[in-house]
Amino acid sequence: MRTIDWVDGTIEIIDQTALPGRLEVRRLATVEDLVDAIQSLAVRGAPALGVAGAYGVALAAKQHSGDADLLRAAVHRITTARPTAVNLARGAERAAALLPLGLDAVLAEADAVRDEEIAASAAMATRGADLLTELCGPAARVLTHCNTGALAAVVGGTALGAVVELHRRGHLGSVIASETRPLLQGARLTAWELSQAGIDFRVAVDSAGPFLMARGQVDAVVLGADRICGNGDTVNKVGTYAHALGARRAGIPFVVVAPESTVDAGTAGGADVEIEYRDGAEVSAGVPAVNPAFDVTPHDLVTAIVTDRRVVRLDRGERV
Repeated sequence: MRTIDWVDGTIEIIDQTALPGRLEVRRLATVEDLVDAIQSLAVRGAPALGVAGAYGVALAAKQHSGDADLLRAAVHRITTARPTAVNLARGAERAAALLPLGLDAVLAEADAVRDEEIAASAAMATRGADLLTELCGPAARVLTHCNTGALAAVVGGTALGAVVELHRRGHLGSVIASETRPLLQGARLTAWELSQAGIDFRVAVDSAGPFLMARGQVDAVVLGADRICGNGDTVNKVGTYAHALGARRAGIPFVVVAPESTVDAGTAGGADVEIEYRDGAEVSAGVPAVNPAFDVTPHDLVTAIVTDRRVVRLDRGERV
């Protein structure tokens, strides 16, 4: 089953807010439906958002055919629905460039974005598993953060795809999945995917990660990214930076697995990225709260970046 696809003139998604309680498929028929799904995290994950952006432009072309102003405004709503993840805007912009050629051309480009992400997942699984075996040996105990499996992509996934490939090869020891505050993508989504794959895992609160590393219970941290800057700074779900600090202190690899489409060479470093802040009500009840959705891990804490095209060993001075 694909996380996101174009079906009968609509965008069909797995509603990630319904998991793990139920597997629910939603159809999004309007731009408003799509933007709500993106902002409520019914569809999320950098690769999936790229596909959502591209298919969203197709929805906009259907919905606002013949009205250039409304169409332009709809595309803008899509590209800015979540500002930190670079894939959303990139997917939308690719499809929007074909608008003068009509809906069929837009859909063909959106299909290409989808198919490229599917192929990228397969390549990342292989490269990521190869690197983790090289770094950790044949029974790696890994810690993940947020959700980077098929739900975050179309099929396969990024970091979790590499973990599943390790399991397939018989080279995986165990998995610790950070629960991931505030919406528990790790405890809900990663745990669900690991269960479906028959992989041994435990869920840990986010703040336990560095301690578990210090106690020798983790051989490597492997996670995804929503944007990789030109200098190698990595923008990912909040909590990532703490895991990177813990990994450095424990002397274990910190590996980022993300598609090449997440690399943003035009953004020099993490300080230049607009970080999304979400409603404080997600983490508190009636008291002031600060709720960043993402944080930035400086490139000097990253061992390697694995994409569908290459492995960049930042610990050896290689450059993105």
